[in-house]
Amino acid sequence: IISGAGLPLDLPGLVENTKVKIVPIVSSLKAARIINTTWLKNYNREADAIIIEGPEAGGHLGFKFNELVEHKTQDLETIVVEVVDYLKSLNKNIPVIAAGGLYNGSDIGRMLNIGASGVQMATRFVPTYECDASDAYKMAYINAKEEDIVITHSPVGMPGRALYNDFLKKIDATKKEAISKCHLCLNHCNPAETPYCITKALINAVKGDVQNSLMFVGSNVYRCTKMESIKDVISSLMMELKRT
Repeated sequence: IISGAGLPLDLPGLVENTKVKIVPIVSSLKAARIINTTWLKNYNREADAIIIEGPEAGGHLGFKFNELVEHKTQDLETIVVEVVDYLKSLNKNIPVIAAGGLYNGSDIGRMLNIGASGVQMATRFVPTYECDASDAYKMAYINAKEEDIVITHSPVGMPGRALYNDFLKKIDATKKEAISKCHLCLNHCNPAETPYCITKALINAVKGDVQNSLMFVGSNVYRCTKMESIKDVISSLMMELKRT
């Protein structure tokens, strides 16, 4: 189980007496420390790995909106080093996986050289033949320009990185979308106050309605310029990694 969007402090209790691996996603040393301390104290359990999602990732981000817009967050490298050093100080051999804004083999090598055991990449693999996203979704990635990428507010209560399409332009102009049905996906979401229904916005993205949806992307999406096979992407990444 890979768990993000908050601190999964009760996660070990859900997998007691099973062989299920549990991997939290964090965006800071503080979060990693809280999870590790709480899990050990309450469940005598540690993470099987820790994913560190930095400020260049797509989707919801564990950083403050203004810090992201003003580029005042810690960078991924700094957070990775802090968490790796923290785990070393505890004599823990827990793999650290770096994520967020990683695009090529050079990025992978940079993370491995500072102590990460591996990386997680998403945006790079969307415009591939094997990806099950719609063709319209993939083409939105391929056609994206750097200036199309924005940090936006989400009903979840966290900032997110997305493409600035007609949907977000309308939200910026009207501040609120009419919500005809609540899917009860968020306990704290009030349909009368929330700017838009995030479930509907994400489902529209899945359907390929790219101008009427929330299109989450990583910061390097503009570097995607063509459809590729996963085999070719992996080959390219490995060749670049060998050069670093």
